[in-house]
Amino acid sequence: MRVLIRLFFRLVRLILTPFMLLAEWLTTPKAPERSAQQQAEVDAACQQLALYQFSACPFCIKVRKEIARLGLNIEKRNAQHNAAHRNELQTKGGRVKVPCLRISAPALQNEPEAEQNEQWLYESDDIIGYLRQQFTPDTTS
Repeated sequence: MRVLIRLFFRLVRLILTPFMLLAEWLTTPKAPERSAQQQAEVDAACQQLALYQFSACPFCIKVRKEIARLGLNIEKRNAQHNAAHRNELQTKGGRVKVPCLRISAPALQNEPEAEQNEQWLYESDDIIGYLRQQFTPDTTS
């Protein structure tokens, strides 16, 4: 019976995944307009970030939409189909749960103990809050 239940849910995921990805593609917001210098600064700040995600996870889709709305170039790492990313998420982040945003300490990238200065942020709302705090365009200028 347990095998049938697992097969049923795998079939449901197999059927729903293309529709979820299509809906994401159709409803993804446009990025804000920035000057070349501003975009270069944002891109440099994004070098310290990596998003561990599954392609059809609804919470990951929510985070990816916010990343697109803010116009961020954050590296996306698929922890579902890439064993190396999944192992890194398990060993360094502490658990295999997505979405997870890895935040590296910018000033310590070249130091051998840089791994100790990483923050692993779980929960889609926490990730979105962090990204909004760091990257929301200033409209007062």
